[in-house]
Amino acid sequence: MEPAADVWNQPECEPVINPLTEAALYGVTRVLASVGRAFVCLDPHFRIVHVSPLINQILGSGAAEVLRGRPVEELLGAELFGPNGQLRQALLQGQMREGWRAMLRLGQSVPRLVSITTAPLVDDHSNICDPLVRYLILLRPAAGETANPEGPVFFSGAVACSPAMQRIFGLVEALQHSESTVLITGESGTGKEVVARAIHLNSARSAGPFVAVNCGALPSDLLESELFGHVRGAFTGAVRDRVGRFELASQGTLFLDEIGDLPQALQVKLLRVLQERKYERVGESETRNTSARIIAATNLSLREALHRGRIREDLYYRLCVVPIEVPPLRERREDIPPLAQHLMNRITSQNGLVRRLSPQAMRLLLDYSWPGNIRELANVIEYAVVVAKHETILPEHLPSEIQQPPKAAVHVVGAHTSPSVPASAVTPSPEAERLLAVLEKHRWRRSDAARELGVSRSTLWRQMRELHIG
Repeated sequence: MEPAADVWNQPECEPVINPLTEAALYGVTRVLASVGRAFVCLDPHFRIVHVSPLINQILGSGAAEVLRGRPVEELLGAELFGPNGQLRQALLQGQMREGWRAMLRLGQSVPRLVSITTAPLVDDHSNICDPLVRYLILLRPAAGETANPEGPVFFSGAVACSPAMQRIFGLVEALQHSESTVLITGESGTGKEVVARAIHLNSARSAGPFVAVNCGALPSDLLESELFGHVRGAFTGAVRDRVGRFELASQGTLFLDEIGDLPQALQVKLLRVLQERKYERVGESETRNTSARIIAATNLSLREALHRGRIREDLYYRLCVVPIEVPPLRERREDIPPLAQHLMNRITSQNGLVRRLSPQAMRLLLDYSWPGNIRELANVIEYAVVVAKHETILPEHLPSEIQQPPKAAVHVVGAHTSPSVPASAVTPSPEAERLLAVLEKHRWRRSDAARELGVSRSTLWRQMRELHIG
């Protein structure tokens, strides 16, 4: 039932709660807190009306008071609750979502990974619920949980379902109080910079800058100036002093992408920075200090580069303090549906379009081998959004290589090669077709699919593996 019009025309202030509503809130708060759940109540405009005090234990004292009246996307991010956010759209359609995970953050507080359940509030005629409340969010700290979530995990710009990516998210959380150097490896397009940004955003340096440099994009002399800066007259064209990236990132994080392409001469200088936190600008003898936290990334096998003499051994061990390997997309196909939806929401939100993938189109995305990984998936989704003239994206709206993938492909991982045969090269069995239909019906929520099939989630997962689904 819609509230009276004058309810929405009142000036922004604390809502007037009748004694019955206040008693109900107190009771619900105690019950949910006893099982470790906090709750957030939203009005029809997705502003926070009520917050349980348990939020203060998660985000710090006073958080509950600060949040009242604020848009919920400030707490849980625009990717989920912005105008095109997936959970916002589900609530607007009267749908419940459970078991999703996302980072809870407020101001400069340390972000916390929480499990989220959202539901529209059913019509209430008892005068117990606040008439302002339209939607409910239940929150539970997710750190330390070992069970797979029911839905995708949204983690500081990254989206995934796969156990491999969840392990990476857990490692990123474990690093939040560390200053250790991190080396991220993985094929091109797997999202190494996204992982690096997540490390930065979940660290004590999150308020500082995230400065990225591609070490393979510039010649040696220009790269040295880019990293360390230079003084006027240091070389032809140096008409003024220039601050280097190490100095810019002093209070934040310096991300050195494609570190395997760093020239030998600069490897020596980088090693000194890692060991002593000191450097000089080009053309200057004055020694400067840097406190920048270093995260490096490469799509090469640095061990192979080490054996070939392309990278110094001492530098390798200085960089590889905390190694993180991001797996290719073909090895974590369960991430494709949430990634595709996330990328589509990001693209359509820029121009107000509405698009959704048909089950047949999604099946083609799941079958494809993705040699270009997430970067290629983003290009495919953008292509489909442009080509499709209506809301639903059909197989014919996808690029030809997705519609007719090769029978087999060979993927190079570091110095190793491994053949990969797309699932589309094998005719799906009737059992696989039935299982796919149920999964697609429930948008790949395995708990709902298992419930319809009358099996446990572990049995469903085993059947999916046996039939090479996901």
